[in-house]
Amino acid sequence: MTTEPSKAPPLYPKTHLLAASGIAALLSLALLVFPSSDVEAKRTTLSLDLESPAEQLTQDQDASDAQQATTDAVETPFAQIEDSQDDAKETAQAPTGPQHREVIVASGDTLSTLFEKVGLPVSTVSEILASDKQAKQFAHLKRGQKLNFELSPEGQLTSLQTDLSDLESITLTKDAKGFAFNRITTKPVVRSAYIHGVINSSLSQSAARAGLSHSMTMDMARVFGYDIDFAQDIRQGDEFDVIYEQKVVKGKVVGTGNILSARFTNRGKTYTAVRYTNKQGNSSYYTADGKSMRKAFIRTPVDFARISSRFSMGRKHPILNKIRAHKGVDYAAPRGTPIKAAGDGKVLLAGRRGGYGNTVIIQHGNTYRTLYGHMQGFAKGIKTGGNVKQGQIIGYIGTTGLSTGPHLHYEFQVNGVHVDPLGRKLPMADPIAKAERARFMQQSQPLMARMNQERATMLASAKR
Repeated sequence: MTTEPSKAPPLYPKTHLLAASGIAALLSLALLVFPSSDVEAKRTTLSLDLESPAEQLTQDQDASDAQQATTDAVETPFAQIEDSQDDAKETAQAPTGPQHREVIVASGDTLSTLFEKVGLPVSTVSEILASDKQAKQFAHLKRGQKLNFELSPEGQLTSLQTDLSDLESITLTKDAKGFAFNRITTKPVVRSAYIHGVINSSLSQSAARAGLSHSMTMDMARVFGYDIDFAQDIRQGDEFDVIYEQKVVKGKVVGTGNILSARFTNRGKTYTAVRYTNKQGNSSYYTADGKSMRKAFIRTPVDFARISSRFSMGRKHPILNKIRAHKGVDYAAPRGTPIKAAGDGKVLLAGRRGGYGNTVIIQHGNTYRTLYGHMQGFAKGIKTGGNVKQGQIIGYIGTTGLSTGPHLHYEFQVNGVHVDPLGRKLPMADPIAKAERARFMQQSQPLMARMNQERATMLASAKR
C-alpha cells in the first residue's frame, strides 16, 4: 500500500500575516505623527515568527511601498512651499532694470507735484532747477505737455525729457557731476504744397476754411497788398491759389514756410506772384513775367481794417460838428492793431500833434510824405529822426486826439499837396534785373505750370 505524503501545513498562519500588516500600518502612522527624531527614540524591536519567508518579503515590500507613498504625499507639498519661498527671496533680491515713466501735465500741476507722482522727493526739483539756468524751462509747464522720466533701479532720477514743440525738445541727464542740460532741435523736411480757396465771406474765414493758416493768409495779403486793397476791394467769388513751403517731421506737418508762388483773382482781374532769391541772397516777389510786385508804397497800412471815412474836402467833423476837409482815409480796427509804414523813409515826427494825438510822419524821398494819426502808441525803436522800411510796424491803432473810436487816420502827400491814397496810382519798383531774368524764368515757369495743373486736377475731381 502506498501511503500519500501528507501536505505540510502553511508555515505562517493568516493571523500572523494580519498582525504584521497591522504593525506596519502603526509604524507608518507613527512616522506621520512624530518627527523623525522622536520616532528614532521610541522605536521598538518586535520579534515575529512569520510562517513564510517568501510571503514575509512580499508583505514587507507592500507595506514599504504603502509607507513611502504616504510619506511622499505628506512631504512633497512642504518641499514645494520651501522651494517657492526660496524663489521668491531670489526674485526680491534680484535688481530690476531702469524704469520709464511718462506724466501728462494737468491743470494745476507744478514740477513738484509731477515729481511726487513718480515717487521723487521735492529736493530733486530744487537740485534740477539749480543745476543750469536753462533747466528752469522745465518749470514753465503747459497743460497737456508730456514729461518723460527715466529712473534707476533704486528709483533715482537719471534723466528728464520734454518736447517744447514739434521741432524742439530739452533733456536733463544726470552724471557724476550732477545734471547736464541739452537742447535738441529737429530739422524738418521742407516740401511744397498747393491750396485753393474761394472767398465766400471774409478773406480770413475763407482762407482758414481752405486750410491756409492765419500767418500764411497775412503773408498772401502782403504779397498782393500793392495791387489789392484788402480792406475794401475783396468781393464774394474772388479766388486764390497758393504754392507754399510745408515743414514735415516724421510724416507730420509741423509748420509752414514761405509762399513760393500765388495767384489771386479779384473782381475778375488776376494777379500772380513768384518768390525769387537773387544771387546776392535777397528775396522778393515778382509777377510771373518778372515785373516787381513791390511798389514804392503799399496801398493799405493796416491789414483787414474797415474804411470808416474816406478822403473828402467837405466832410462834417464828428466832434467839432462843422464842415472840415478830411484830407485822409480812416481805417477802423480793434485797438492795438499794428500799423505799417507805407514805404521806406525817414521819420520826421514820432510824438503828439494836436487833434491827431500820437502821430508818425514819414518823408519818402523828396516827393512823398505820409501821416499816421490817433495811435495808441509807437512801436519799439520808432523815434523822430530814425529810418523805417516799407511794411515795418511803426505803431498801433488807438483813440488819442480828436477821435470817436479806435482807428487810423492816414494821409498821403505829393509835393506837399494832400491826395486821395485810394485813388492815387502808386509808383512802381524796379523789375527783375536783366542778368537774373533767365534764372528767374527757370523757377517761375514750373511754378506757374504746377498751379495750372493742380487747379485743373481739382476741378476735374469736383465734377466727378
